[in-house]
Amino acid sequence: MLEKEYDGSWDKIKRVLGGKGAGLAKMYSLGIPVPPGYTITTAGCNKFIALGNVFPPGMEEQCLSALKRVEELTGKVLGGTERPLLVACRSGAYMSMPGMMDTVLNIGLNDVTAQAMIKLTGDARFVYDSYRRLVQGFGTIVLNIPDEAFEEPLDEYMKEHKYAYDNELKAEDWIRITDIFKGVIKSQTGSDFPQDPYKQVELSTKAVFLSWNNKRAFDYRNVEGIPHDLGTAVNIVAMIFGNMGDEDSGTGVAFTRNPSTGNKEIYGEFLFNAQGEDVVAGIRNTLPLQALKDKLPQCFDQFIENSKRLEDYFKDMQDIEFTIEKGKLYFLQTRNAKRTGLAKIKTSVTFCKEGLIDKMTAIERVTPKDVDSLLHPMFNDSELEKAIKTGKLFAEGVNASPGAAVGRIFFDADKCKEMADQGMPVIMVRRFTKPDDVHGMIASKGLFTAEGGATSHAAVVARQFGIPCIVGASEIQIDMKNLTVKSRGILLKEGDWCSVDGTTGKIYAAKIPTKEPSLDDQKELLELLDWCDELREIEGVRENPNGPTRGLQVWANSDKADDALKARSFGAKGIGLCRTEHMFLGARSEILARFIIADEEEVKTKALNELQALQTSDFEEIFTAMTELPVIIRLLDPPLHEFLEDLVSLTEKVATSRALKIDDEKNEIMLSHVKKLHESNPMMGLRGVRLLIVKRELVKMQVSAIFNGACNAKGKGFVPIPEIMIPLVSHKGELDSLQPEIEELAAVILKERGVEMEYKFGTMLEIPRACVVSGNLAKSAQFFSFGTNDLTQMTFGFSRDDAESGFLLKYINDGILPENPFKTIDQEGVGSLMKMAVKSGREERPMMDIGICGEHGGEPKSVEFCSSIGLTYVSCSPFRVPIARLSATHAIIPLLRKMKKN
Repeated sequence: MLEKEYDGSWDKIKRVLGGKGAGLAKMYSLGIPVPPGYTITTAGCNKFIALGNVFPPGMEEQCLSALKRVEELTGKVLGGTERPLLVACRSGAYMSMPGMMDTVLNIGLNDVTAQAMIKLTGDARFVYDSYRRLVQGFGTIVLNIPDEAFEEPLDEYMKEHKYAYDNELKAEDWIRITDIFKGVIKSQTGSDFPQDPYKQVELSTKAVFLSWNNKRAFDYRNVEGIPHDLGTAVNIVAMIFGNMGDEDSGTGVAFTRNPSTGNKEIYGEFLFNAQGEDVVAGIRNTLPLQALKDKLPQCFDQFIENSKRLEDYFKDMQDIEFTIEKGKLYFLQTRNAKRTGLAKIKTSVTFCKEGLIDKMTAIERVTPKDVDSLLHPMFNDSELEKAIKTGKLFAEGVNASPGAAVGRIFFDADKCKEMADQGMPVIMVRRFTKPDDVHGMIASKGLFTAEGGATSHAAVVARQFGIPCIVGASEIQIDMKNLTVKSRGILLKEGDWCSVDGTTGKIYAAKIPTKEPSLDDQKELLELLDWCDELREIEGVRENPNGPTRGLQVWANSDKADDALKARSFGAKGIGLCRTEHMFLGARSEILARFIIADEEEVKTKALNELQALQTSDFEEIFTAMTELPVIIRLLDPPLHEFLEDLVSLTEKVATSRALKIDDEKNEIMLSHVKKLHESNPMMGLRGVRLLIVKRELVKMQVSAIFNGACNAKGKGFVPIPEIMIPLVSHKGELDSLQPEIEELAAVILKERGVEMEYKFGTMLEIPRACVVSGNLAKSAQFFSFGTNDLTQMTFGFSRDDAESGFLLKYINDGILPENPFKTIDQEGVGSLMKMAVKSGREERPMMDIGICGEHGGEPKSVEFCSSIGLTYVSCSPFRVPIARLSATHAIIPLLRKMKKN
């Protein structure tokens, strides 16, 4: 009925019923056993909030009617004295937000129904275990009493009676604990725990609605980019009890595939004589699913069969919560599983190969963040061996979320966030995590816990956010009073360094060096990226009368042969920006400095000859690495003062020498030259094309090096494709002043070397005026490349260096700007200039190559924008090339689907 009503759209059903409610409805329609219940829609939540946290008219009556239907289906009555109905009140948003909102269990228990349940079940321990859970959950979630108010007396009681785990407590213990918890509510609120079951349902429903806007949910949505106006559904379902005995009752969480690796294997945990919160909270160390298979094989087989049905139906890996009550299996929830980036990529490729989804769907399921998680540093194996040999292996636990993390340990979520905001790498250490810890978890580089399993809260959240995580490291001893953690005779204090290897589950009491990642072992990622390239090569996917009709190419910014080879291994189809000024760093800066400060032509010529020889070798290596692929080389761009000593420090040195009456001729001479070159606003001064026009000998040196390097590479059998880029042009006259000279010099060199080769000359569009007059510039330039870093500076009138450390953060936090324009292209302003430049440029020179080489070239939203305006390529740092390949393909998939449909 639901699918018919919403035209078969699962997405629309989820928007109304939330993920949990829609999943329950679908499992019921598939014949999978679920508890009876009803769902209050997300629209009901939004109306409730809009009315000032008041139920909208008619809601209470509809809920009471639905509750009566649940009573009929179960043969039980809420508040009944013979067969009491107990229900759970569960949240369920449209988009999965694990652990961020609230659930209240065992609603309907009170002093009277507790006795009825004992009479019915003959199990006082089970009943009062459930009753204390209700009082505790109701107290924290509905009445906003801190967790500690309940946890501390429980911990004290268990220590006093020498209990290690809560499943060891007997009936009389839970009766006493229930009374203690009621006393907590009385002391904290001044009121008794409500005995009216209907009042319990009403207040719990309101609390779950309100949890949509609690801080952790709000922060989570901000991080994940989930809209704040979706609301949550509320599911009222009959309780299924996993805490009715050690032999035939229990609860579990499972994934249909491994959420860490993506391997095709059932992956989950189970607890006998427990309720669902015991597994996900990590307060008891869990058992593998094999324990369920050994003790209740029929339930296990039924679980496996229905899990496979759900995976086949949703065509995706499922995260399933289930409970067994007295030997009968119930499914409480199914949803598309959160998983690591590695697992997301592997399952997407695997599902495609299994024929469940097509390549486009597989690519759509993988996010740039998933790819990025595989490109983070990892530990150096030799350093790990060294740490083990020197006794730095601190502890081992469950490898819940892979990756390497190094940082200083802190024990409190707020402290973790505070220190991370100060720029400190943080490792969170907890006994187990709770939803209130999420802000600290997200801020941390890694985390480890003493308790919990692979499906605990810490593990699930860490995997989702790509945080290296180890859980269930039971050998560690955390002292929250003194803020220390001890294991294997090693004591770590708050602020000490440690390293977390989420891949192996090992924790080290040391600051271990990391190494760059490699894609060589990432078989599925390489295959997925090949699919991306394949789809982008389809002719006609973009409708550009004067531009490319295939998808964006992805090039890389690289100044060294090693980086060029890395970029090529990551799939780059060219070098979009070779910054020649980066070739003058280190010892070479002294050679350039000699040229800058020299008065004698002989000294200048000697310095230029030295630089030309070095650059010729550099370019030969880069052309060799990028053989048969284009290499765009930007001529010298920065102002010359950047290659000399800083004015302030140099002034201090000279002043000190003068005060001490020390002869310091070298620094005196240098200071005079630095003062001559000093500019009030050097980024808008003598740099780029202006510098090249004034210092033409630099142009001759660089162009000679480029073409001699290219000839050397060609002589060795490689195919160089040089493209010379003149930076910071704002007027055609600037191009016309330089370009003929460059072309003449190139022709002379090639003739002298007896070499023929393909090459181009173009310019960088990084000044608004250049975008406005791009049609005129295209009469001379054979290609354009947007330098969006400077273009953003010039368009906004922001100094990038000052804005990002000054007012820009406030602008974003206050909502003045939607996002940082230096990270994501400002489509309204900067983007409009780019569109104008593309249109005018190609009107003058059809099919000209136009790309982007600013840092936006690897940012997913910016890449998709570049695709939409018809750019030929985006260029980014080598490690962002895989991300850009994915993002560029995401941009064209809607067009591919449209082509396929037509």
